[in-house]
Amino acid sequence: MLFDTHVHLNADHFEDDLEEVLARAKEAGVDEMVVVGFDDKTIRIAMDLIERYSFLYAAIGWHPVDAIDLTGEKLRWIEELSSHPKVVAIGETGLDYHWDKSPKDVQKEAFRKQIALAKKVKLPIIIHDRDAHQDIVDILREENAADIGGIMHCFGGSVEIARQCLDMNFYISLGGPVTFKNAKRPKEVAKAVPADRLLVETDAPFLAPHPYRGKRNEPAYVKLVAEQIAELREQSFEEIALQTTENARTLFGLSSKKEAD
Repeated sequence: MLFDTHVHLNADHFEDDLEEVLARAKEAGVDEMVVVGFDDKTIRIAMDLIERYSFLYAAIGWHPVDAIDLTGEKLRWIEELSSHPKVVAIGETGLDYHWDKSPKDVQKEAFRKQIALAKKVKLPIIIHDRDAHQDIVDILREENAADIGGIMHCFGGSVEIARQCLDMNFYISLGGPVTFKNAKRPKEVAKAVPADRLLVETDAPFLAPHPYRGKRNEPAYVKLVAEQIAELREQSFEEIALQTTENARTLFGLSSKKEAD
């Protein structure tokens, strides 16, 4: 019983063998996934996928790398789509200081607008943070993002940054890097985060865990992430799988739906 909270099944990488990828995920025990759309194309495909598969949900937003392309019209489109019952979050949004397509001030403005949107539509927000830890925390605090909370996706910051995010009602999600031999920070974070605020993800097709590092990632591999976290926390795999799945369902407002089913 696993919940991959961040996967890009809408990427071109899965165009030719999506059914096989989903079958392998099911075999690995992955019951539910959130497909993340972050621009025109990927949002449209994400919306199509959640109509086709009962176990898929969507998060929709605008990636910081492409913040320069975010118009008012596109923001309104995201708002309209967010009313779909299987859209469970806004994002991924945030800051990415690694690439230079969008200037930092443009990224910050797009980030603030999407926090405001998430608050308006009452959905949690998924945060992309690359080389921008303190600016992310500052903006989340300034915009009162604690009102909605959300996910620090594929978290790569320190335990101290993690604690600041936890204080603002955010969950910490870990992916493939926690399995990397020399990834000190994610391993420290995996041990420090409270059990009820921990999530797992793949970010597939990116960031494949060991021993698949450098190859195409896929949702079945979220099991390797959960196994590594269980080892680090000295818990059983079953405990981590059940806890992180329950955390995801709580955050996305799915627990009651499951009980109703």
